[in-house]
Amino acid sequence: MTDSKKKRMSMLDSLAAAGMGAGAPTGSPNAAGSMMSTNRALRSARDAVDSHRIWELDPEQITDDRPRDRLDASDVEDLRRSIEVNGQSVPILVRRDPSAADRYLLVYGGRRLAAIRSSNSVTKVRALIASLDDDSALRTQISENTGRRDLSFIERALFATQLLDQGFGTQVQIAEVLNISKSAVSMAISVARAVGPELAQAIGPAHGIGRPRWEALVADLAATKPDLSGLIERAQATREAAVLEEIAAAQSPDAAPAPDASVVTFDGVARELHRLLPKPPKTGEAARTLHLNGARAGQVKRTKTGVRLDLNPADSDFADWLDAQAQDVLQDLYARWKQQG
Repeated sequence: MTDSKKKRMSMLDSLAAAGMGAGAPTGSPNAAGSMMSTNRALRSARDAVDSHRIWELDPEQITDDRPRDRLDASDVEDLRRSIEVNGQSVPILVRRDPSAADRYLLVYGGRRLAAIRSSNSVTKVRALIASLDDDSALRTQISENTGRRDLSFIERALFATQLLDQGFGTQVQIAEVLNISKSAVSMAISVARAVGPELAQAIGPAHGIGRPRWEALVADLAATKPDLSGLIERAQATREAAVLEEIAAAQSPDAAPAPDASVVTFDGVARELHRLLPKPPKTGEAARTLHLNGARAGQVKRTKTGVRLDLNPADSDFADWLDAQAQDVLQDLYARWKQQG
């Protein structure tokens, strides 16, 4: 094996190792499975790499029609500047387009491709070319995708939905390649469909906003049935204003960092939906039934002295946990209420 090929193989091995390390926490039940799954797909791509060289391709020769996994590509600008100064240190991975000569389909490296396309000084993208069919290419993309630490819940949920809609396989098969449970895939897809790609795009990735808060947003959408186009427009306006605040804070050395624009937007949408919710019952009115995962779990009622919460969840372990953590849960709810104004 030549030194140049050894270098390319080592580079792909490094990509595989990075994916293996980030897929699941060390020691977790899913860690070994994630490592093996990521390793198999990326090693398969490694073995299929064209043996001649790292190619320098015209970015316009490459088509990116993969399922989209990111909602916010704002960091492409920083990557472009880095490539212009330091060069493209890691090549992208492409495969030959079976329907068009001298054209290629992107397997992964979308941010690097976008950064170079936006550059006036870098005209070629460094690429490895692999012989992969549609299924192998998608599995390689998924393995590289799930190796990242920075994809938010809603981004992963939308990605899983696209895989299902584009015929990759059943929810069970998607769960297998994403190395998560079938129920987790089902719940994520349910959230993605209820929120919709337009509203999700307007809000953005909202890193740190996990499944429970997205499910609460879905419940409020169902309860209020708002004018969706108007809600999307307000979300876009909120995010644009928050982005300007982020830019201003970044340009001022004395200013504190501005909060994440997409998190600010999520909170704004949540507040708007909360405002549209039916008013809570007055004292003496019937209690409202509470549900967990579609099953009745208790009720809440406004009384003369405050709010009474009666829970009888089917999961006794959860009841025990709530009993032990009641003070912390209450404090967390109060802090969230204060934050939302």
